Amino acid sequence: MTAQNPPDTIEQASDTDAVARMRIIPISRASHTELQITAVPAAGASAEAVFDAVAAILRERGASVVSQEVFGCGEGDYPERALASAVGERTWPVTWLGGAVGREVPFGGTQLWAVSGIPVEPVRLEGEIVGTAFEDEFARYCRLGGLLPPEGGASRPEQAAAVFERMASALDSVGMAFRHVLRTWFYNNDILAWYGDFNKVRDAFFTKHRVFDGLVPASTGMGGCNAAGRALVSGLLAADPKSSAVCAEAVPSPLQCPALEYGSAFSRAVELCTADLRRLLVSGTASIDPDGHTVHVGDTPAQVAQTMRVVAAILESRGMEWEDVCRAVAYVKHRDDIGAFHAYCAQEKLTGLPVVVMNDDICRDDLLFEIEVDAVRPA
Repeated sequence: MTAQNPPDTIEQASDTDAVARMRIIPISRASHTELQITAVPAAGASAEAVFDAVAAILRERGASVVSQEVFGCGEGDYPERALASAVGERTWPVTWLGGAVGREVPFGGTQLWAVSGIPVEPVRLEGEIVGTAFEDEFARYCRLGGLLPPEGGASRPEQAAAVFERMASALDSVGMAFRHVLRTWFYNNDILAWYGDFNKVRDAFFTKHRVFDGLVPASTGMGGCNAAGRALVSGLLAADPKSSAVCAEAVPSPLQCPALEYGSAFSRAVELCTADLRRLLVSGTASIDPDGHTVHVGDTPAQVAQTMRVVAAILESRGMEWEDVCRAVAYVKHRDDIGAFHAYCAQEKLTGLPVVVMNDDICRDDLLFEIEVDAVRPA
């Protein structure tokens, strides 16, 4: 891998102390500044301390939060209480991610997308904050997160169908539709037991809403329980361009076949291009070969290396490198194998990657590692 200096419009800063390993990546735009914040607790640091450190950064930068993910919920409502203590009244969606069924995952960090210089409005559905909306000179944006199916005893596929309809309703409330969606996230409780049923529900919704006639979003589909005990928790990112000069296109993977070929309705990556910025959203990516088969079965280090090669090829196809990544989440099936990912990053000089590592199930039982990334470059 070759390194290059970060682009001028993307100032990269880092800070390490006794509380958190922090990566703060400001992205300067004409009308505002975006902040991509990744905070991983240092050894022995509490969730309260990490959230307090993040809240201080937000106050210092005068930034409004667009969305937040909390990785590893621990026991009860502890992280939620800790966050409320740090930030007070919350006006943005939070996706709380637990581990696989029967697996307690301790608090592992948080990621936030925030902006300063422009207003951010909460998106509410049935009185609940499920997203935010804002706009710049190029487009209007909607980010949903922490979106759950309604309460009740519905089957898993019925809950998934309800989540898609709630997504559509939330988008409609801000004047958007599913054709504007760039990326989705789905964290399915006990995913290995019903991922096939989930794909059938997604296919039916996409057919109904004519998604297959336009841009099929990038996506992450992972395991993960939620405190509400529902079948899944979800989120999305949508953009409504203000002119034809703004475009969003699917980006193929040079080393993998389209996921649609083996029954998963998502694009390998999606790129949003405006006059000042190219934003590449790479789907959750794993050790899958050009024929759609899992490779390096049972070998976590080899799956890590293969997956990272695949993502690097997608980045390079768009003139980007790992240095352009502003956010990443790595998922490792077996907790004892987390070190394999860190060892790879050390070997390839990627220790500065803004990444949170989550111990979780992946959509195939023989997949041991997956990673998603966002990257940005000046247009």
